[in-house]
Amino acid sequence: MTALDATTQVSLQAISVSKSFVSGHVQSTVLHDLTLNMCASELTLISGPSGCGKSTLLAILSGLQGADQGKVIALGQDLSLLNLRALERFRLLHTGFVFQGFNLFPALNALEQVELPLSYLGLSKTEARRRATESLEEVGLGPRMRLRPSELSGGEKQRVAIARALAKRPELLFADEPTSALDAANGQIIIDILHRIARTHGTTVLCVSHDPRLVGHADRVLSMEDGRILSDHRPTSLPTGSGYGTEEPSA
Repeated sequence: MTALDATTQVSLQAISVSKSFVSGHVQSTVLHDLTLNMCASELTLISGPSGCGKSTLLAILSGLQGADQGKVIALGQDLSLLNLRALERFRLLHTGFVFQGFNLFPALNALEQVELPLSYLGLSKTEARRRATESLEEVGLGPRMRLRPSELSGGEKQRVAIARALAKRPELLFADEPTSALDAANGQIIIDILHRIARTHGTTVLCVSHDPRLVGHADRVLSMEDGRILSDHRPTSLPTGSGYGTEEPSA
């Protein structure tokens, strides 16, 4: 593993994590004794072929699944010590999620999509509206926040999903195959946004993808195969982002 600088803030740790699934009489080990640290203000990409265990690792690191062995330390909290209610509370307060399928409600416009989860945080309607508007503007959708999903491109839908996660101001942001439904140009826009969130908000951003185009856009790349981390490296230089605004290629 790459040595950590003394000043680096470790925010997420997997310690000797293993996971298996049973189908009938067959037990398949998906993760083999993984140990790794992730840091604030960085976009970490876990890459590898389908079935290598990267999505299972993300689910365990985010508290959506439990490990069979080992433990996850998130923001100093051992997730294995939390009961179901406390774990749900932790995810609500500290984590954001972005998925391949956008998970948007057809009847709600972009602003309403982003406002909805903020109600669970106990925010006033005024504060929820302010945060939602601010997040949509940050991802370049200010002029399009009154549009419903059917009126948005695929790339714009994913930006709404990112804004929805960002509005919670999470310390940990998890993205599972966020670009796989998008073309190359829109995929670059999405990964650039995620990278900028890490840098400007001090967020730990963990992205899993089998898309090799994303490798050069991350601060750190973990390559997985057969439930093991084969390599851990930091690209020497990041490509200049394309930026993002109200115009983009259709997806």
